[in-house]
Parts: sequence; C-alpha cells; structure tokens
Amino acid sequence: MAALLAFPLSLLPDPFGSVLPFVGVVIFAYLGVAIFKMRQQDIFSFLSNMRGGSGVATREGDSGAGWVETRVILLDTSVIIDGRIADISRTGFLPGSLLIPRFVLNELQYIADSPDSMRRQRGRRGMEVLAALQKEPTIPVRISDIDVEGVREVDDKLVVLARQMRCPILTNDYNLNRIAELQGVTVLNINELANAVKSVLIPGELMTVQVIQEGREAGQGVAYMDDGTMVVVENGRDYMDKSIQVIVTKVLQTAAGRMIFARPDESAN
Repeated sequence: MAALLAFPLSLLPDPFGSVLPFVGVVIFAYLGVAIFKMRQQDIFSFLSNMRGGSGVATREGDSGAGWVETRVILLDTSVIIDGRIADISRTGFLPGSLLIPRFVLNELQYIADSPDSMRRQRGRRGMEVLAALQKEPTIPVRISDIDVEGVREVDDKLVVLARQMRCPILTNDYNLNRIAELQGVTVLNINELANAVKSVLIPGELMTVQVIQEGREAGQGVAYMDDGTMVVVENGRDYMDKSIQVIVTKVLQTAAGRMIFARPDESAN
C-alpha cells in the first residue's frame, strides 16, 4: 500500500511531494508489523495447513497432532508450583502446547531462591514439576523469551500476552482469574476442574467414611472423602477413628469447595 501511494504523493508540490512518500512507508511498515504480530497464531496455523496439504488430509491433520501443536496454553507460576498440572497433562485433557514465558520462569526461580524456607521449598517443587513436564514426550512444553513491554507485574503481563495471542491462561490463582475474566481472557482454573470432577452425592445417599477429628460444633465429627471433600458428621464424635456408614443430609457448595453434612446410619452402626 505504501508503494501504491508513493507515486501520487510524489506528485504533490514540495515539500509534501518529497516527505509524504517516506512518511507513508514508515506508517504502513509499522501497521504491517503490528498486524502480523497480532495475528501471528492465525498465520502460523495457515502455514501449517499449507505444509500439511489440502482437502481431507489437512482436516484430518488439524483434528490430530496438527491442532494440538497450534493451540497454546499459558501457564502461570501458581499452577506450576501446585504440581497437579503434570498429572492433568498426562491424561490428555489439555490438548495443546504449554507455553511458559521467561518472566514466569524468572519468578519461579526467584521464589526458589527465597530466604524463607517455605517459599523456597515451593519454588523448588515448581522447578521439579517443570522439569518433569519437559521430560514427558506426549506433553509439548515450550519456554519462550516473549515479553510485554511497559508492564511490570507478572499477572498483568500474562493477561496482556493472552489477549495478544488469543489463548487461555491455566492457573489456580483466584485474583488472576478475576482480572483475566474482567478483560475477556479465557481462564482454565484447576481448582474449578477439581470441584467439577468430585463425586456427586444427593441427600439420603449412604456412604462409608472414617471420622478422624472433632468438628466445630459440639458432638460433630469430621471425615474426608478420597477426593478431599470434607464430610461433617452429626454426633460423629462418638465414632472417632472408626469407619462408619452415614446418611447424607445436605450438600453445600462453597467458594472453598464442596462440603457434605451427614448423620450416622443407626441401623448399620
């Protein structure tokens, strides 16, 4: 477009005829770079399709490994430290390549070098999880030097980067979740996934639990299901350290997760 405009602009009287063609080249060059940067994923997908051929063969490739390679999922620091991402990725429920920006890796290294022993342990665990992910042949993991200029906070960089690349963020950070959703960025929250796959129980259903501690209220006992769901047992204090059969009385969904209230089944116990 700059080349097409250069000739008519050069016919203008001086100094416009000598200056405007150069200005047009600069402006359209900048716009070209900006558009290519913004649409890079679409361009890469188009080039991948061109290499894979056309017709039915291309569509079959997109539905398999080709589609997986073109989808990108951004990882934040919290989800790497959490560690569950490795197990979830092995199941195949996250098709696509996992992208860890360099600034996320730098934050992880900063946590691993922290003088606080707890933070240092969390950071080192995140490093171990990341190393395990890279060794998995079925999980494409990429560490990129891509950065966001003019932004200092890691969470803000992730949101801006996700908007530019049009890809989701995988996290379990509540604050990052809210900020990303407010800006129209897709968020994959591991905590929400964990709550979604927990066992579904209805009032009146029987189950067997082991009471392991006292509850807040007098006479209450607390047990836990295999998936970590808390079960508050009415009058369960009398059954401490025992496996008993209980009847579900209420299922409560809270921000922290699912909580089940039950009472002992007298006929079975």
